[in-house]
Amino acid sequence: MSNISFLEKLLDGADVEWKALGDVTNVLRGKRLTKSQLSDGEKFPVYHGGLEPLGNYAESNRPANTVMIINVGASAGTVGYSSVDFWSSDGCFCLEHNELVNNRFLYFVLIGHQNLLQSRVRVASIPTLDAIVVEKLQIPIPCPEDPEKSLEIQAEIVRILDTFTELTTELTTELTAELTARKKQYNYYRDQLLSFEEGEVKWKTLGDVTEKWYSGGTPTAGKPEYYEGGEIPWLRTQEVKFADIEETEVKVTPSALKNSSAKWIPKNCVIIAISGATAGRSAINKIPLTTNQHCGCLEIDSTKALYRYVYHWVCCNYENIKALGQGARGDLNSSIIKNFKLPIPYADAPEKSLTEQARIVDILDKFDALTNSITEGLPREIALRQKQYEYYRDLLLSFPKPEEAAA
Repeated sequence: MSNISFLEKLLDGADVEWKALGDVTNVLRGKRLTKSQLSDGEKFPVYHGGLEPLGNYAESNRPANTVMIINVGASAGTVGYSSVDFWSSDGCFCLEHNELVNNRFLYFVLIGHQNLLQSRVRVASIPTLDAIVVEKLQIPIPCPEDPEKSLEIQAEIVRILDTFTELTTELTTELTAELTARKKQYNYYRDQLLSFEEGEVKWKTLGDVTEKWYSGGTPTAGKPEYYEGGEIPWLRTQEVKFADIEETEVKVTPSALKNSSAKWIPKNCVIIAISGATAGRSAINKIPLTTNQHCGCLEIDSTKALYRYVYHWVCCNYENIKALGQGARGDLNSSIIKNFKLPIPYADAPEKSLTEQARIVDILDKFDALTNSITEGLPREIALRQKQYEYYRDLLLSFPKPEEAAA
């Protein structure tokens, strides 16, 4: 799609006039409600300082299909659109409907100016966007001398951009459904493969198949010599997410290693988070690394069990392991982890046992790979569609702008 040819065809020789937003619509401020007035049982959503409703109220003060601009707080300058009647508090501006401007068209135009609006927010104890900034913002009005044709042009742009939005939403829904189906299939086969009849296995503890247990430490925060220029991978529990670990978000220096409890851990350990909200989550490190003190690392004895077999068993029993946590934080420890039991098939015939474990691992790894491929691909595909949408949005809204308007 050519920018010039498409817009020329759409405009059909008509002029474009840039007008201040305050000249084509009224910028309205809402009325604040108290928390006691809000109730989830009421009909109309209430917006203040963000695009997520604070709650609901019995009345509305703005109609459906209204454009809003958040004017206070961390979201100041953010543009939103409500397809239902709602209550606007004083934490957002609402643009009153004008018969010469398609509200949805106005929304798409302002989305393109969102970064500009956010850059004009006054940074103080509470970030604030002034009404005068919104009112002076220049927006394009195609074919202003012919309101009917102008609205037709605006409606066509809205139709195209809404189509892209719908396609992106449909893609997200389809991929999410596929991911859910694959996870259910994976969990089914995992449960089948890791369920054994009485006498088929011997129950060992994780400690029985562990050659060495490692814990870690945290180099003192705020010391540049421990972090700046570091090349040693240092793992935190928030990165333990039932997956292989190829790299860490934070790197530390040799000095950090020397002056803390952190220590090198060989690759292919089964790592289990042992503290707080992450307790019970597991991963495998595919590189040598160090960890903080909230990670427990099992180096598996390869003559007794395959590390990936142990990993799949630990993943399967996440809820059971997590339930063993102690104290208010639900913390685990080396004793709890090492005493957790796992089934070893053909335990009296080590070679046969490892062969059977390898068969189980091979099947589960394939399902795991399928699940992870879509898990990783979903946000990437959505991001690509978002870029495509933004590209066409910019093309469709790149009206010719006179030098005086640009100034």
